Amino acid sequence: MTLTPAQWMEFVFDIAYLICIYGLVVLMSRRLRGMEDPKGLLSRFRTAFLLLAIGDTGHVGFRVVSYARGGLENNALLVGLGALATAVTVTVLYAMLLEIWRLRFDRKRGIGYMALMAVAAVRFVIMCFPQNDWGAVVPPEGWALARNIPLMVLGLSVALLILRDARKAGDTTFTIVSALIFVSYAFYTPVILFVAKAPWVGMLMIPKTLAYIAMAWVGLRRLFGGSPVRGKAAAAQ
Repeated sequence: MTLTPAQWMEFVFDIAYLICIYGLVVLMSRRLRGMEDPKGLLSRFRTAFLLLAIGDTGHVGFRVVSYARGGLENNALLVGLGALATAVTVTVLYAMLLEIWRLRFDRKRGIGYMALMAVAAVRFVIMCFPQNDWGAVVPPEGWALARNIPLMVLGLSVALLILRDARKAGDTTFTIVSALIFVSYAFYTPVILFVAKAPWVGMLMIPKTLAYIAMAWVGLRRLFGGSPVRGKAAAAQ
């Protein structure tokens, strides 16, 4: 297996990321067994990151396998299927974070909530079109943008809702969660816009991924008994 220094960095980072995210999910699961969770907020948070880990096993995991089998271009279908897997699970992640916001701050499933769920459904519909070319290492620029616009609307809207209500409630935990969502999109947006023309921009996925690790870590420490900080917000029950 012959890789460039940048490819070696990605290879090592991908393996380390999968170990970290699964480790955090396991720790959440272990702590959850001894905690009350009548609202189901904690179990949803754990499940959201479990799904993220599963999807990213396809995404970064298949990239690792592809490098080991001769490179990304020689395993384009495997890389594309991994991208599809993570596209599905990251959408579910933000839909679940929307539900977690509702539970945390005692909100109803109003028009705004339903509209954002509809945005998630629109993304899934767009992803079904064959023009997405899920068998390509670099997706078609136009279709990649089309399917990512709903994800940006969903994710940034969820972050804004969480930030608004967390600041009102003095909820430090979810203020940090919302900030990390914004950080992840700050790095992800250039990838969406420019990766087809400048593949090196894809390296920004590393700090974007670190933001998800940080989000899971904050959840573990502050929601699952490590260092609960709630301010005036209701406890995760």
